[in-house]
Amino acid sequence: MITVQSVIFLFSLISVTIAIVGSAAAQDVQKQTLFTNCNIFDGKSDKLVMNKSVLVEGNLIKRISGDDLKAANGATVINCGKRTLMPGLSDTHVHIAFASIPQPQMLNGLAAYAFIRSTVDAEGMLMRGITSVRDMGGNTFGLKQAIDEGLVKGPRIYPSGAAITQTAGHFDFRYPNQDHIRFGGQRSKAEEYNHARVVDGVPEMLAAVRENLRHGASQIKLAAGGGYASPADPLLGNQFTQEEIKAAVDAAGDWGTYVTIHSYHPSAINRAINAGIKDVGHGQLLDEATLRLMADKGVFLSTQPFTVCNEPQLDAFSNSKLNQVCKGTEFVYQAAKKIPNLKITYGTDIFFNPHDLGDQVKMMERLLSWYEPIEILRMATSTAGELFKLSGKMRDPYPEGDLGVVAEGAYADLLLVDGDPLKDLSVVADANMIKVIMKDGKIYKNTLN
Repeated sequence: MITVQSVIFLFSLISVTIAIVGSAAAQDVQKQTLFTNCNIFDGKSDKLVMNKSVLVEGNLIKRISGDDLKAANGATVINCGKRTLMPGLSDTHVHIAFASIPQPQMLNGLAAYAFIRSTVDAEGMLMRGITSVRDMGGNTFGLKQAIDEGLVKGPRIYPSGAAITQTAGHFDFRYPNQDHIRFGGQRSKAEEYNHARVVDGVPEMLAAVRENLRHGASQIKLAAGGGYASPADPLLGNQFTQEEIKAAVDAAGDWGTYVTIHSYHPSAINRAINAGIKDVGHGQLLDEATLRLMADKGVFLSTQPFTVCNEPQLDAFSNSKLNQVCKGTEFVYQAAKKIPNLKITYGTDIFFNPHDLGDQVKMMERLLSWYEPIEILRMATSTAGELFKLSGKMRDPYPEGDLGVVAEGAYADLLLVDGDPLKDLSVVADANMIKVIMKDGKIYKNTLN
């Protein structure tokens, strides 16, 4: 016999079932954006692909076609008007935690202020068309989490965590009157804020690498040679023994990722290559033999167009070292261009400098002395995407799609620019020429309306 209670229970069950199914269906419907009437630079090809439509679903590129594509009701439709749709740009050498804050303030000021300022710098990078960065030293884990959660605006971040350096190495920012912690001194503020770790010996190296990986590092950054901004070390000095570097490589490899290094000159870089590193973060003083070795071993060259040989935020000692690096820039680009299969990415390495951060993309134009626009754009798109993939499936924070390309299944990190960047690099170097900025399928700028 059917009772009133059983009827009520049955209707309740049906209502709950409908609600669950409806909720699941709503979750399955992903937001779409349709770009029509586009000319496409796909991040690799020498020529634009003309008159295409691109359908974005969720955070991925779903379809690219010469036919009219249909989007779901409620989709955003953007008529490109024969403008160029291209991948978002990448900067493979940033320090967001202290990009624009002066060094004394970073070392002596309030940590909270510096971290808040980094959120402003991150948004500025995104609004210049940079949708992905590799952070090469600094505590950016919290910033990355906030960006990924949508709390603040900014590019995707591949974080290295604290830069690992030796005593008196490139990231040892103690003042002259500060003794080593082993000899009764205290850690520098750079260490206290987890921007750097000063280690000596294999056990300390292993601990530092594993600590960065524990916090979420996608790759490990070592200072393997002298630097121009550091207060104590000679520019041409070697830093870390081969055993120490190999320990870092092994520990990173256990987590499926790689080690990148700071260094400029052949001696230190060859030592690191022999230990198994996969990327050189500078290399302006390299020789042709080492560049060829890098190509043979698949080691990336992530160098920067350092053509300004004096920086106002640096003291005389640091500027004297910068001058040496600057003089090597032309040779390394000329030599690298002649070597087949050597993968070169674009980076800026702007730090402690509130004045130059706005030129982060415009610095690409410095490369026009040696490269065609297509070659420069590849450095900042598809080749950078290949570098990011070295983090491996276990450490890549964005494993669902490719970066730096306009292709089906790739992440929807896209720029719509007013012109042909393969003929005129200024259409990406000038932020006013970027009409639409999309990252992860979300539009952050649209001046077409």
